[in-house]
Amino acid sequence: MLTAEGCVERRKNLWLRLPQSVEWVLIGDARHVQYFSGFRINPISFSADQRCLLLLQRGGHATLLADNFVRRTAVTDPVVDNEIIVPWYTHKKSVTNRDHALLTALEECRHLWATTNGLIEAEGVTQAVAAVVAESVLPLPVSGPDQSLASLGTLIRELRRRKLPDEIGLLTRCMSACDAGHAAAFKAAKQGATELEAYIAIQRAAQLAAGCACPVYGDFRATNAEAHKAGGLPTEYVLRDGDLFIADFSVIIHGYRSDFTNTIAVGEPTDQQVRQFEACRDALLAAESVLNSGVRASEVYEAASAVLLERGYPALAHHCGHGLGMEHPEPPILVPESDDVLLDGDVVTIEPGLYVEGVGGMRFEHNYAVTVSGAERLSNHHIGLTES
Repeated sequence: MLTAEGCVERRKNLWLRLPQSVEWVLIGDARHVQYFSGFRINPISFSADQRCLLLLQRGGHATLLADNFVRRTAVTDPVVDNEIIVPWYTHKKSVTNRDHALLTALEECRHLWATTNGLIEAEGVTQAVAAVVAESVLPLPVSGPDQSLASLGTLIRELRRRKLPDEIGLLTRCMSACDAGHAAAFKAAKQGATELEAYIAIQRAAQLAAGCACPVYGDFRATNAEAHKAGGLPTEYVLRDGDLFIADFSVIIHGYRSDFTNTIAVGEPTDQQVRQFEACRDALLAAESVLNSGVRASEVYEAASAVLLERGYPALAHHCGHGLGMEHPEPPILVPESDDVLLDGDVVTIEPGLYVEGVGGMRFEHNYAVTVSGAERLSNHHIGLTES
């Protein structure tokens, strides 16, 4: 879970980027509420997809606003100074419009925001919420310490790129669960099994390793000589000798996610499949070798793509990788025309793939933490068409 120390440091980093005229901010994106307070609405609960708010004040005070059923889904207590929890369902009366509970909560803490000027995360709050606080919201853009601030949501996304130790800890837990799922895939992706059966085995292993119920999503599909490209959720397709089963999936724990891939040969891999694998593996290693803060994202793409071209294959047909954290994908995006530059604290994927007509498609991927001295690999699954 995110730590109290991490939440406080992320708030300090936010205030350092905001002009002194801003005395409070109102955050409505559930991911960003979690980012600054550790409070997360459980996505596997009856309150999934509901809303909450976080009011941060320049002096360091933090207030969580939510209805009573949203609040009870939290796995851990939030890192806040105050909670305004509005009864929405009491098992005694009919329910009202649930979103209106947050309007009531805002009125209850009016004394915290009405006499000073602030900003709202316009991308994350409803129009009704924005209307309540409109009288005290500064117009954008406002001049911050290093630039003109046009969007609070954009600023928060920029801050999210530099992962703090508690975030790396959560991501590492996601990686370990994903590693377990990949280990299970070698036994599950066998001739006669369906894609769905392989997925269920992978999901079970990942959740057991995670130690909690958590989403496991991604591509669990077979490719072959007749269909060299496939992606998405598993189907009832029965795996056949000669197929390549792509397991490209993420495990989400407390809002953070892993995302890495292996491709498994169903039966003995052919010489063509082995050559294709070796090209992808070496492309991954080449891209990995240039990962460093200050490196252009396009350079990482070029390093991987150059290996494929040298082996007589086309240039990499999709991104070489992307940032990872609370969304999928996040900046930086490793593509040929990317303007992104790698930062110390980025967590990224590298995932070269080849999709060859008459052979099949495959993709291999690791996850890395970018530092000033290179990159630390966070995923530890076995890359290969076979288990050994």
